[in-house]
Amino acid sequence: MRLTTLVVFLCGLWSIVCTARTQPDQSVMDAIEAEREPLVETMRELVDIESGSRDPEGLGEIAAVIAERLRALGGEVELVSHDDPYVMVDTPPEIGRSVVARFRGRGSGRILLLAHMDTVYLRGQLADQPFRISDGRAYGLGIADDKHGIALILHTLAALRTLDFDDYELITVLINADEEVSSAGSRGLITALGAEHDAVFSCEGGGASDRLALTTAGIGAVLLEVTGRASHAGSAPEQGRNALYELAHQVLQMRDLSDETAGIKLNWTIASAGATRNVIPAAARATADFRVLRVAAYDEVERQVRARIRNQLIPDTTVSVSFERRRPPLEANSASRALAAHAQEVYGELGRPLGVTDQAAGGGTDAAFAALETDAPVIEGFGLIGFGAHSDAREYVELDSIVPRLYLLARMIMDVAQGRAPI
Repeated sequence: MRLTTLVVFLCGLWSIVCTARTQPDQSVMDAIEAEREPLVETMRELVDIESGSRDPEGLGEIAAVIAERLRALGGEVELVSHDDPYVMVDTPPEIGRSVVARFRGRGSGRILLLAHMDTVYLRGQLADQPFRISDGRAYGLGIADDKHGIALILHTLAALRTLDFDDYELITVLINADEEVSSAGSRGLITALGAEHDAVFSCEGGGASDRLALTTAGIGAVLLEVTGRASHAGSAPEQGRNALYELAHQVLQMRDLSDETAGIKLNWTIASAGATRNVIPAAARATADFRVLRVAAYDEVERQVRARIRNQLIPDTTVSVSFERRRPPLEANSASRALAAHAQEVYGELGRPLGVTDQAAGGGTDAAFAALETDAPVIEGFGLIGFGAHSDAREYVELDSIVPRLYLLARMIMDVAQGRAPI
């Protein structure tokens, strides 16, 4: 077990022991419990709007709903367009606008809340998979990733309003529409807002258990292209330059770039060449997915790939490479560890243990963009317990996690604002 992991575990265990006999703040709990059923209805409303990342109409509709709800809660709301995205192979031609709402209080503490409105699903799938409740779970397309996160933010703010709590300086809500396509347009906005706040709470799902995350993996892609020369495969193959052979050589000589000690995983996942059986292929291409745990590892991957492609198998072929930095890693720091330990104390008031992980499992989130230019604590996973993201009929959230998670987020906002939490 790594030292940082051990420290987080021991801090969490000590927090639970120390707070085992404390009780939740009853006034906060009363306000939270009143939001449980309305939150379920909000999830239903959001799930009933199809909002795939490539569906401008659906994204516009759901953004309007979210903006109106935030205005009704007292926020200063703007819809932000993204006209200069970081273009990747799967970047949509039109990116949905982000909803940004600012709530200004009379105290101190600046808190940023994140969630996203886009899903991976296509228009028309809702007809076969409508919102439903079964066995204590709410099912629906995008409910776990991340429409429940939007609902959680809305009803946390509603509870704070019920409590007349405005001891914060600023609460900013950012709901973007391109998370599922690596936040091609909104990444700069997320980073800028992250640097302006004292703490960032991202409301992606907490996973299948009660936990928060201090790290997520960075995601990148290697795009390899080989240009050769076509020729008849039967009568004159020697006159061609086989791009497929060169591509195979390149992929095989880069099959060992994963480096566990450096936190790098690289795997070739897509390849294509040629179009006709009896023609030596003049073009071939391959794509690798790679994951990193440190921002600096992007440079190392790019350096190694560029060095390897100089070694070619087929003369007179051209090998070119490009890279996509799809999402940076979220790296834990002392501030996020301390604030996560405080979250464990808050959760202990409910008699519930809260896990905190600082070992990335491979996925990436927008929290990492928020942390790029700040040393402030950035914590992922404030959303509900759930499972099955991107899996159609199996995507659900646990209804029993609504009240505890609402309580946790509300109390964390209040404690940061009132100086009771370390930041």
